[in-house]
Amino acid sequence: METVSDLKLPRIGIGCNAFGTRVDGDRVAEIVDAAIEHESAFFDTADVYGFGASEELLGAAIRGRRDDVVIATKFGMDVQGINGPDNGRRGSASYVRASVDASLRRLGTDRIDLYQFHTPDRETPIDETLDALNDLVEAGKVRAIGCSNLRAWEIVDADWRARSAGLARFVTAQNEYSLYNRSAEEELLPACVALDVGVLPYFPLAYGLLTGKYRRGVAAPEGSRLAGKGQAQRLERADWDRIDALQKFADERGLPLLNVALGGLAAQPAVASVIAGVTGPEQVAANIEAGSWTPTADELAELNALKPKQPNYVTYAT
Repeated sequence: METVSDLKLPRIGIGCNAFGTRVDGDRVAEIVDAAIEHESAFFDTADVYGFGASEELLGAAIRGRRDDVVIATKFGMDVQGINGPDNGRRGSASYVRASVDASLRRLGTDRIDLYQFHTPDRETPIDETLDALNDLVEAGKVRAIGCSNLRAWEIVDADWRARSAGLARFVTAQNEYSLYNRSAEEELLPACVALDVGVLPYFPLAYGLLTGKYRRGVAAPEGSRLAGKGQAQRLERADWDRIDALQKFADERGLPLLNVALGGLAAQPAVASVIAGVTGPEQVAANIEAGSWTPTADELAELNALKPKQPNYVTYAT
């Protein structure tokens, strides 16, 4: 377990973005059961996931066992009015207050363990957002606050402003990061290390490219994520030299690529917990087992030497 603020986070967290869209209530309950059983009950959701449905299903599944789980949710993306009017300023104090109350209702709880600002609001001064979030911490509605999809300089700026004003500061940063897409290592990770901010990588399997299911020049297996409509270009444009190098590293150690992708990422500086999306309890167990692999210092150095020299990545918010 990694301690961030006073939160104890497992190496592998459960991404809930499919809850309410591709995963129904019964399946969510099974996922929660599996996560609690494996002592990895850290759930990361957001108001925008299923436009409230993810929070509602998660809330129903944890009823009666709230103290057994850690809940993170997010606000700040366009949720089509489910939290009330936002006037295009989803970092404003009034919207922060409305959003947290709406999430608390949907989750059926009196507190959120980690409340994250999902995406920057260019219309609202960050001071206003931080002040509003600080009020939530003082009121006991939120235990800690984090951010998502902010640039390194924005995290540094927010940290300085919070410290200067004596406000609660972002203790986590959730951004896209994987052993395939390592652009976060350029500026984001060094900033988080310096500020003691825990990193929560999302898309750690690079849309499935690091699951070991896919091969260069071979069609995606039927029923797999990248066999879906509109996914062919992701395979065609993939950096197969990068994937093959990681696969070779795994093969030399008799490991599945999944272990290297999750365990290797969890071992990187500042990473507090790796957020892996799931659609069933079997994935919970597989991801937790894979994430338990810990590279030696020499293996980590070798793994880090595989990073591409000229990354050319496109990052998508989640």
